[in-house]
Parts: sequence; C-alpha cells; structure tokens
Amino acid sequence: MPKPAARASSGRYVSRLTGGALAVIMAGGRGERLGPLTAKRCKPAAPFGGKFRIIDFVLSNCVNSGIRQVMVLTQYKAQSLIQHVQRGWGYLRGEFGEFVDVIPAQQQRGEHWYLGTADSVYQNLEAILGHHPKYVLVLAGDHIYKMDYGPMIAYHVEKGADITVGVVEVPRSEAAKAFGVLTVTDWHRVTKFTEKPADPDAVPGRPDSALASMGIYVFNTRLLEQLLAADAANPVSQHDFGRNIIPDAIERLQVFAYPFQDVKTRAQSYWRDVGTIDAYYEANLELVHVAPELNIYDEDWPIWTYQSQQPPAKFVLDDGERVGTAVNSMVAGGAIVSGAQVRESLLFTNVRVNERSSVYRSIILPGVTIGRDCHVRGAIIDEACEVPDGTRIGFDAALDRERFFVTDRGVVLVTAGMLRPPPA
Repeated sequence: MPKPAARASSGRYVSRLTGGALAVIMAGGRGERLGPLTAKRCKPAAPFGGKFRIIDFVLSNCVNSGIRQVMVLTQYKAQSLIQHVQRGWGYLRGEFGEFVDVIPAQQQRGEHWYLGTADSVYQNLEAILGHHPKYVLVLAGDHIYKMDYGPMIAYHVEKGADITVGVVEVPRSEAAKAFGVLTVTDWHRVTKFTEKPADPDAVPGRPDSALASMGIYVFNTRLLEQLLAADAANPVSQHDFGRNIIPDAIERLQVFAYPFQDVKTRAQSYWRDVGTIDAYYEANLELVHVAPELNIYDEDWPIWTYQSQQPPAKFVLDDGERVGTAVNSMVAGGAIVSGAQVRESLLFTNVRVNERSSVYRSIILPGVTIGRDCHVRGAIIDEACEVPDGTRIGFDAALDRERFFVTDRGVVLVTAGMLRPPPA
C-alpha cells in the first residue's frame, strides 16, 4: 500500500478526501466592529466586491474544492443571508447528496441560543452525523479569500493530525488583540493557541510576524463529536473553538497548523478579515487597482453568487459639466452614471449617480441614488440610501461626525436612517 503522503499528493486522492468531507460554515456573527453596517444584517451577508456577499467566498471555496455538503449556521439578523443563499445556492443536486443547507438556531440542546462557535456546531451535531462524513471542515463565514480545501485536508491526513488549523502570517502589531495566535514548532505542530493576545508570540525566525488563525479547522468526525460533548458538559467553558476546544486539545492531541500559501510558490495567499469598517473599505477599494491581489476574474476559481437580471451599466451625457464617466473604477450591472464623474470607486448594482455629482474613492452599495450636485469622497454609502441634491460627504470631518459614522481613519459610513430628516 502506498504511503499516505504519496497518495495525498495526487489530485484524485484529494478529490476523494473532499468528497468525504462536510463543511460547517459559522455565519451567525453580529459583526459588531462593523457598526451601523451590520445593524440590519449579519456580517456574512454584507455586500462585497460590486456584486457579491461576503459569504459567497467561503461557499465558492467549498464548491470549487469539491465539497458539496455544506451547512450554514445562522443566528443574528439572518433574513437577508437566508434569502441570498436560497436564491443563489440552490443549484446543487439533492438526489446526489449535494446541498447547501441554511440552519437557523433552534435550541436543539437546551433552552438557550448558541453560546459560542463550538456550541453552534454541537447543537447541530445530530444533523452533521446523519450525513456520515469522514472529516468535518469548520469554517468562518465572514472572511475574504480563495482557497482549495483539498490540499488542507490532504495535509491533515499526511500529518496524522487530530485537528488541523488554517493559519496566515500577519504583522505582530496587527495580530495583537485581533486574532487567535498560534505558536508552532518547525514542523508546524501547535504548542500554544492564544485568543487575541496583547503580546502575540512571533513566528520562529521572524520576530515581526505572528501566525493568526483563519477560523478554519479540520476534524476527524468522531473526535469532533467527543470534544464537543465534553465541552458542552463543562460549566466554565465559553464553548468556543478558539478559546476552549483548540487550546484544551494541544497537550493531548496532534494539533497542526496549515500555512495558507500558494501550493507552488509557497507565497502567502490573499486573506482578509473585513471585521472593521476601515478593513471593509480598504478590501473593497483594493479591487479597483490595475492588478489587485484578489483576482475575481479568475475563470479557474470563479466566485459564485446570486445576481438579479440587470441591464449593463450605462454612462450618459456629454454636455459641458454633465459628462458621465468612470475612471479606475468598478461599476456593476444596472448602474447609471448620468452626467457625473466616478473615480477610484466601486459601484454595486442599481446605483444611480446624477448630474454634476462626483464620487471619489468610495463604496456605493446596491440601490443607492446620489442626487444632483453631490460630492462624495472617502465614504461607504449603505444599501438603498437616497442622497439628497447638493449633499457633500467626506469634506468636513466635524460636520460628517454630526450626521454620519466616521472611523478613526476618516472613512464616512452613511446609512439610510442617517439621511432622514429629524422628526419635527
């Protein structure tokens, strides 16, 4: 019999591994650091990249990797997420055992809602075991990246691991109080896992870098069942993978870190935690660059989504000050730029920008109408906003703070409620 490493190196073997895996996507997060952007939606449902939702990236990773059994666990303000997944991800064939199931919190075990990430999986353990997967891939539903999960599961098998954690290398200054940080040996055996430490351990030989957890875990199914049952019986546990399950397993089980790198070049692959308004703004604006690090035009790894049938984007008027143009920008279907100028910006579907207005380095979410003689700079305009004629956003920080939400870096977030006139 060939050694596991030799077998795992073949695409066919990896395909069988992913075919025997079930993915559980945790999509119930509030996204509190996104402030007003998640006031009416959970973080995975937030729009991204002109036509997508954040959750489309992890779902596309699953489908493109050959994982066709997917559970999406929801809890917080999930209606728009449920609607999106039902409309856009219902094409898998149930008769072949393929599905993307959206599972709301149902108090399956006890009279409480999800107490943590581990508890969310524990409460749905019966449904998971009913599909008899060999491996369970636990995924966060709120990060932006493209990843083939097949090599990670193959790595899990090659190492003889009990648990494998996906990791990315980040500056230590960014890891502090922001990520779960792993300490590893030279062969990637995990010796320590600390959730959001103030002083993160450095990567061996690279004192300015730390290994951050991607919120991706591979478990052997039976072991996962045992770990979750023990955690549920622990009255002092926070019932969280990063705070409890992984740290408690390190001393007695084989826990390995899987570096998220290009399989051929070993270069760090693209991964973004868009957990703050500034990070969300920057990750979206990166896409308008000439050659962005995240290639959403990759035909070999498409990002699937639901999209309504929209006409092409339109740019109209060429009359003096009224010239419809967009430069170094991305403009989605159904958008109309009428006698206005758009530069270094991202316009989602059904956006209208009217005469003599300008939009600069801004993110305009679906269904927004920007009136005449408006000037928008360094802003995120939330869905369905109607910006009145003559409005200026991003030019007077003090005035913006009175009306809107302004981040420490000066990004202005505008929601529909902020634009309504105060009651008389």
